[in-house]
Amino acid sequence: MADTLVLAGCGKMGSALLGGWLERGVDAANVIVVEPFEGTATATAERFGVTVVAGPDDIPPGAVPQTIVFAVKPQTMDDTVPAYARFAGQGVVFLSIAAGKTIAYFQGNLGDPAAIVRAMPNTPAAVGRGITVACANANTDDTQVRRCDELLQAVGAVTWIDDEGLMDAVTAVSGSGPAYVFLLAECMAEAGIKAGLPADLAHQLARETVAGAGELLHRSGETAAELRTNVTSPGGTTQAALDVLMGQGGVSDLMMRAIAAATKRSRELAG
Repeated sequence: MADTLVLAGCGKMGSALLGGWLERGVDAANVIVVEPFEGTATATAERFGVTVVAGPDDIPPGAVPQTIVFAVKPQTMDDTVPAYARFAGQGVVFLSIAAGKTIAYFQGNLGDPAAIVRAMPNTPAAVGRGITVACANANTDDTQVRRCDELLQAVGAVTWIDDEGLMDAVTAVSGSGPAYVFLLAECMAEAGIKAGLPADLAHQLARETVAGAGELLHRSGETAAELRTNVTSPGGTTQAALDVLMGQGGVSDLMMRAIAAATKRSRELAG
């Protein structure tokens, strides 16, 4: 088996990536998923038609990985990564999507010759609308960067940075960001209920408004600030609400504090 793509872990993000790859024409015969949990392994094999093995030692001897993607939880990396060190320096690029795990961490576990790409996708990858920020080490050549870029584009937009130090803030803004949007929809629905709306209607209005506004922002060439201004009539209902949301201690201040807290935590997790 030549030009093998190995996916270590096939949870929500791993399966989103795998589905995107296959839709883009990656041959299932060239994909090996390493998944130790029997239920997930069986479901992955049945759903995607790929080879699934329980551990890296079960990768067929004839397989020649070009790319090994780490899609396991950060807290299990210590038990996962070292087993792949034998592939380092053989033209293989290691692509990690784990929050908080640095390039130095992977080089320490895989060896100095390892070509490593650290990436931070987010959960809208599940519907092909994610955003991923990636950073490569000096051992990664242009071909390997392009290969990783193509794999990551299968679930949404991709942008590259040279300064790995920015990844903590990236994690805080886009990696954790979907949760902030979901919280907004949750709070809108709760406020609608308190204002007298039936619960079902309040949840529908909040969901469709957030989804529609996001799509408008996606398609429009205008900034978020311009779109906000466009929908705000002076002295109207929207202005009355924004006076509260944009006042002292409002959304802007809360978001600043939230991003700072998430950035700090990302640095702590990185050690």
